[in-house]
Amino acid sequence: MKITVVGMGYVGLSNAIALAQRNTVSVLEISSEKVDLLNDRKSPIVDSLASKYLKKKSIDISATTSAQEAYKNTKYILICTPTNYNEKDNSFDTSSIKSVIRDISKTKFKGTIIIRSTIPIGFTKEIQEKYKNLNIAFFPEFLREGSALDDTLNPSRIVCGSTHAHAKRFLKILLDCSSNKDIPTVVTESNEAEAIKLFANTYLAMRVAFFNELDTFALSKSLNVKNIIDGISMDSRIGNHYNNPSFGYGGYCLPKDTKQLASNYELIPQELIKATVISNKKRKSYLAKFLIAHPAKKIGVCRLSMKQGSDNWRESAVLEIIKKLKKAKKEIVIYEPQFDKKTFMGIKVFNDLN
Repeated sequence: MKITVVGMGYVGLSNAIALAQRNTVSVLEISSEKVDLLNDRKSPIVDSLASKYLKKKSIDISATTSAQEAYKNTKYILICTPTNYNEKDNSFDTSSIKSVIRDISKTKFKGTIIIRSTIPIGFTKEIQEKYKNLNIAFFPEFLREGSALDDTLNPSRIVCGSTHAHAKRFLKILLDCSSNKDIPTVVTESNEAEAIKLFANTYLAMRVAFFNELDTFALSKSLNVKNIIDGISMDSRIGNHYNNPSFGYGGYCLPKDTKQLASNYELIPQELIKATVISNKKRKSYLAKFLIAHPAKKIGVCRLSMKQGSDNWRESAVLEIIKKLKKAKKEIVIYEPQFDKKTFMGIKVFNDLN
């Protein structure tokens, strides 16, 4: 069966590789550089397992910049394009998804469109109402940067955001392409699946914010934060995960998903989600003030990426702290082996830690 994946980011590439184990997969991507890399069996993102699969596994995958070529004889089209958060509209920018669906509607496509990009609650129903001639379903993804393919092959769960037979068939396809055959599945209406995605990421953001506030307290009171966290995490109801203090939650998903969920509430009473967003801002401000007040003459930044194992520093929490330190005239140097320029934001960058 031919399946088309639109977009070659973390979500698109990992889905494409997983599905290409049992299907013919064509990836539609506007970047000719990424297309060339994939056709040369090289991963355009930092993911060791993806690189391994592209080199060693017998998978039927190719990439193209031609929509006509990508959509020809395909049964499923997965949309994995970016949905950045628009601060003016207080909502995800879904224009890339709308553009893809609009283009598909002009073709003779009779298959099923699967949205895997993160979207506002109610978006799928709205777009389905507009394009009644198309079958559209939402399948949220739960991937981590740096281990996106592993998370695709071994997902914690698969959520099917449609009760129609065409969507359930795709659920079976995802299960068949997974390494683990005992994956729990959930079949819901599309708006419920959209809520599952946003509430899951908002909970994780809230957990990060909680342990960061704990760390702020420990720093202020000169307490050993590790001892406190270890003692708390021994409670099986809390667990020993997502408990590592940081500069704040960052990256592509958590910041925008918490804001989108808060926006979806509109007039519905809520304080916790709003407080999570505020807490993250306060954490970065606190650490910046802490470092500005420190007597050190030079401050080194070890990596710009939003977390370990990622090559992405978009929305990385440390960037805001760097800006505040720079404004305070602190001398800064950066170690970032993935950066190919000599300076970043006017700050000297080293590729060698020594």
